[in-house]
Amino acid sequence: MSAIKHPDINGQLRLLRIEYEEERRAFSRLTGSIGVERLADRGNAWFPIRKGKDFHNSLNQRVVEIYRCTPGGDDDDGAATDDDHNFEYGRPVSFFSMEGSAGDIVTHCFAGTVSYVDADRMVVAIPENADLSMMGRGRSCGVMLSFDETSYRAMTEALQRLAKADGRLGYLRDLFYSHRKAAERGASAIRIGYLNEAQESGVNKILRAKDVAILHGPPGTGKTTTLVEAIHETLRRESQVLVCAQSNMAVDWIAEKLQNRGIAVLRIGNPTRVNDKMLASTYERRFESHPDYTTLWSIRKAIRQLRAERRSSTQWHQKMDRLQSRATELEIRINADIFGEARVIACTLVGSASRLLDGMKFSTLFIDEAAQALEAACWIPMRRAGRVILAGDHCQLPPTVKSVEAMRGGLAYSLMERIAADHPETVTLLTTQYRMHEDIMRFSNEWFYNGRIKAAPEVRWRGILDLDTPVEWIDTSEMTAASATSAPANGTEAASAPSAERRSTAADSSDSAFREALTGQSFGRINRDEAILTLQTLGEYFIRIGRRRILEEKVDVGIISPYRAQVQYLRSLIRRVPFFKPFRHLISVNTVDGFQGQERDVIVVSLVRSNEEGDIGFLRDLRRMNVAITRARMKLLIIGNADTLRRHRFYRRLHDYIIALHDRSNATTMHEKPDKPSDPPSL
Repeated sequence: MSAIKHPDINGQLRLLRIEYEEERRAFSRLTGSIGVERLADRGNAWFPIRKGKDFHNSLNQRVVEIYRCTPGGDDDDGAATDDDHNFEYGRPVSFFSMEGSAGDIVTHCFAGTVSYVDADRMVVAIPENADLSMMGRGRSCGVMLSFDETSYRAMTEALQRLAKADGRLGYLRDLFYSHRKAAERGASAIRIGYLNEAQESGVNKILRAKDVAILHGPPGTGKTTTLVEAIHETLRRESQVLVCAQSNMAVDWIAEKLQNRGIAVLRIGNPTRVNDKMLASTYERRFESHPDYTTLWSIRKAIRQLRAERRSSTQWHQKMDRLQSRATELEIRINADIFGEARVIACTLVGSASRLLDGMKFSTLFIDEAAQALEAACWIPMRRAGRVILAGDHCQLPPTVKSVEAMRGGLAYSLMERIAADHPETVTLLTTQYRMHEDIMRFSNEWFYNGRIKAAPEVRWRGILDLDTPVEWIDTSEMTAASATSAPANGTEAASAPSAERRSTAADSSDSAFREALTGQSFGRINRDEAILTLQTLGEYFIRIGRRRILEEKVDVGIISPYRAQVQYLRSLIRRVPFFKPFRHLISVNTVDGFQGQERDVIVVSLVRSNEEGDIGFLRDLRRMNVAITRARMKLLIIGNADTLRRHRFYRRLHDYIIALHDRSNATTMHEKPDKPSDPPSL
C-alpha cells in the first residue's frame, strides 16, 4: 500500500473507535440516568404504545405495527410539519415494559429494527420468536432507540477493506491521499440552456472526470438542480448509477428530484419524506407489486407452516428443500427485474452495504451532501464504483462528531474537504444564488465564500414589505423581564398567552430576564424570555404583513434555534397561542440541522445564549450558523444577546453588518426610494 499522509487509514480507524466509545458511553449515560418520559420528550422513545398488526412483510421479515399514544389529545394542535422524534428507517430499537408505580423500572423485552415510520405509526422488524404478549391490555409498554452498532461496523469494515485494497479502489485511495492530479477523459462540452454558466461548467466537469469531481454548492445556488442534470447526462452514457447521501432525508430529496425529471429510481430503504410517489419507488413496494410475488408469498407461508410442524422425516426435509429452492429461484427473478428496470439506485451511505447490492458494480457513484458525511462512510459505497462525484458545501453542516478528542484528531474533516484542498482542479463552485435578497446573502458570502457569490437579478431585491429591512437583530441585552410580559404597542394578541407562561415559569427580577438556563435532566439550554420575544416579534411582523395576505400567499416561516430544548419550548408556546392557530401549517420550528437544505420566506433565529461570561458553546460552530442565516428568502430576524455574542469575532461582525443595514434603511425612508439600494459599508 502506498504511503498515506495524516490522517492515514489507521488514524481514521483509531479516531472512529474513539468516537464509537464516546457515543456508546453517552448513550448508556442518557438511557440509564433519565426516565422514560424524558426519553420520550427528547424523541428517543415512544411511551406508551399500542400494538397493531403482526405479520410478515415482503422481505419475509416478521414485523409488528405499533402506534404512539398521545395522552392529552392536543398534539394535533402543534405545527404539523415538525418531526418530534428520532426514529427512522434502519435504526435499532428495544421494546420495554414498565413495572412498579414509580415508573422507573424498565424491563427490556426484545430488540428490533425500524422498517417504516410515519407520524405516530411505526413498523418494526422483530425476531421470529419475539413474545408480543407484553403488549397486551393492562401493560404499560414502549419502544426506545438502541445504540446503533451497524453504522460503526460498516464504516470500520470499509476502512479495513480500503487499507488492503488494490485495483480501482486502491487507485482511488492513493489518489485521494496524494496531490497527484486527477485524470479526465475526453468529452465534448455540452450546452444546457436552462443552466447558468457555472452550473453548465459543473455538469461538463462531471462528464469529463475519470476519477473524481466536486460540485460545491453554496446556499441557494441550485446544487440539486445541477446534480440532477449531471446524473441525467451521465445516464445518457451509462446504464445505471448509484446515488447516496449521509441521511435518509437527503436521499429522499435527491431521489424525488430525479423522479420528477423522469428517471426511474429504486430506493433501497424506506423514505422519511412519506408520499405515494416516494413509497412506490422503494424496493419493498416494487417487490410486492411484481407478478411473481403472490406465488412467492404462498411458498413462504408454506415454509413457515412446515417449520412450525418441526418434523425430521425424509419426506419433510425433501418438501422443505423443494419449497426453499423454488422460493430462491423466484427471489432471484424478481430482483433481476427490479434492478434491471432502475436507472438510479438510491440509498444512504451505510445502506449501500445492503446485501441487496452484493456483487453489483457501478461506473459512477454520486454522493450528495458529501460534506456532512464522515470520510469512513464515503468509502462504504466506493468499493462498488469506478469513479465518484461529490456534491455539497463544506461551509455548511459538518459531519456530526461527539468526541472532542476525535474532533481534534480530524475525524470531522470530510473526504470532500480533503479532495477539494488537495485537488482543486476537480472543484466547480456554483456562483449564482436564486434564493434570498442580496442583503441576506451578503454577510455569508463575504465571510464564507470570499465574495464570489452573486444574487440572481430576480431575487436580488425580493421582499415582503416595501421599505422593509431584510435583516434585523433584536438585541435582548438591554431588555428586562417586563419586556417579555408586556403586550406590543399595537395591542395584538400575539403575545398574550406566552406572556402568561412567562409569568408562571420565570423570575420577575431583571437580573434573570432573558438569561439562558439549563432545563431538565438532559441539561438542555433554554431561554424562556427569548422564546416569548421570538413569538411576539413574529406576531408583530404578521400584523404588518396582514393576516389575510399571509394565508392567501402562503407566506411560510421557519423558527430556528441551535438548541433542542428551546425548539421544544417554542413548539409548546405556539400550540398555546391562539393568534398563531390559523398559521400553524405555515410555521416550522426546528434545530439548524433540521432545516438543512430547506428555505422559507421568513426565518426567525433564537440564539439562546445569554450570560456574563460570553460563553456561546457550540454557537462557535460557524458552519451551522451559515445554514441558519441563509434559509430566508425575504426576511431574516435574529434574536439574541448582543453583549454575550459580540465577544466572538463572527457575531460581532454580523451584528455590525446588520446595524449598518438598519441605519441605511432608516436613511432611505427619509427620502424617495431609489431604484436600487446602495451597498452597506464593507465587512
